[in-house]
Amino acid sequence: MRSGSDQKLRKILVVDDEPQIVEILEKYLTDEGFVVCSACDGAQAVELQQTELPDLIVLDLKMPGKHGFEAFREIRSRSDVPIIMLTSRGDEVDRVVGLELGADDYIAKPFSPREVVARVKTVLRRAGDGASMRRSPSEPGPPMRIGDIELDSAEHEVRRGGQSVHLTPTEFRILEVLFTSPGRAFTRTQLLDQVKGDDLEIFDRTLDRHIANLRHKIEEDATKPRYVVTVFGVGYKLSKHP
Repeated sequence: MRSGSDQKLRKILVVDDEPQIVEILEKYLTDEGFVVCSACDGAQAVELQQTELPDLIVLDLKMPGKHGFEAFREIRSRSDVPIIMLTSRGDEVDRVVGLELGADDYIAKPFSPREVVARVKTVLRRAGDGASMRRSPSEPGPPMRIGDIELDSAEHEVRRGGQSVHLTPTEFRILEVLFTSPGRAFTRTQLLDQVKGDDLEIFDRTLDRHIANLRHKIEEDATKPRYVVTVFGVGYKLSKHP
């Protein structure tokens, strides 16, 4: 059964060294109207990300040759394409490390192909519509500015000093939430509730890692942040006067 036309041109890169997994995911995703390309190792995944420019990547973390984590880091260093990790069931270390590196979701093996399709749709929707703000696409609101940081929800873009900053979808959502109330201290629980979805796991400890990654991208000195400030014993806030 095919989904709506808004997904028919979305391209998904599936990366796994098990051909049967690639085959079944390709079938289910294609049946839902997605275009699918595939890779069997990390090196090929990095190459295809550059040539095929997928809208989302489903990436197995444990593969021979170039490890999934290596491919993940290389892709993430130059692109904010949404990435869903495939991990072994019970391997919490892989999940935590992947989320800290900027993954948008994870799925543990063995999994239901229908679950993968549902996660793909959810992550693409969040990446595309700024779900943390729950704004209507027809009314995205004007760009917001604090200091030399500008957040444009309509363009789904962050600019520092006029130059585009590449954020992961999770980093963008965190900053977008903070931009809604400059000066307000958000507790970790409040921030997590705003940022995460029903099936996107962002843990308290990985939230701190996402904040650290965000600071490295928008602050002049991430060790002395002027924008995303820690409120000790509470959480984080966006400074009104950086």
